[in-house]
Amino acid sequence: MADQQSPQPDPRAKAPASRPLGRAMFFPAAAVVLGALLIHNSLPGSSDAKPPARPAAAASATARAADHTAAPVLRRSAPTRLSIPRIAVNAPFTKLTLDSTGKLNAPPPNNRNLVGWYSGGATPGERGTSIIVGHVDTQTGPAVFLQLSTLKPGNKVDISREDGTVATFEVDAVESFSKDDFPDERVYADTSSPELRLITCGGDYDDKAKDYEENVVVFAHLDKARLA
Repeated sequence: MADQQSPQPDPRAKAPASRPLGRAMFFPAAAVVLGALLIHNSLPGSSDAKPPARPAAAASATARAADHTAAPVLRRSAPTRLSIPRIAVNAPFTKLTLDSTGKLNAPPPNNRNLVGWYSGGATPGERGTSIIVGHVDTQTGPAVFLQLSTLKPGNKVDISREDGTVATFEVDAVESFSKDDFPDERVYADTSSPELRLITCGGDYDDKAKDYEENVVVFAHLDKARLA
């Protein structure tokens, strides 16, 4: 589904350059279903994601720089477009589902301006954790989340929804995690208020493994909502 970049508690200012060979993008396994999700995608299309038992709701201290319990809560409505002015992102959505083996299917690897939303979890603005992923690059060049790691706390993320509303999220933190030590519960656990996770690949690119070594994760909370 998406690619990866690298900030480890610190956002990377420089996105990885595009590679000549097909790159894999892998998302660490994580608990799913209404707030918890397992993701491990490869460029061809599928991901390693068998949702185990749903963990208890766990709030990330980093992702919760403030108490968001008073944030607005929207009804369920699928996202249609993602806009992140700070990094010039304006992209449509595709729904992501789990395949017959329990893996999360990735967004098409040949579309550089497309983001995927895990349709089995919360919709953006709904109570819980909404998961959105995108490629950092593809075989043909830089992709939609190339500059994701450069976001900073306070930056805004706008998500247009099918019901005509626009949910505006505020970035709390941008971090990168090794795929070998990914904090599944922290990233995917259910939350009592509307939260968002934007995920892509990051870190160094391993030519032998054809994969990036890290995942970049943006933690954000719902700030406000309006009619489009």
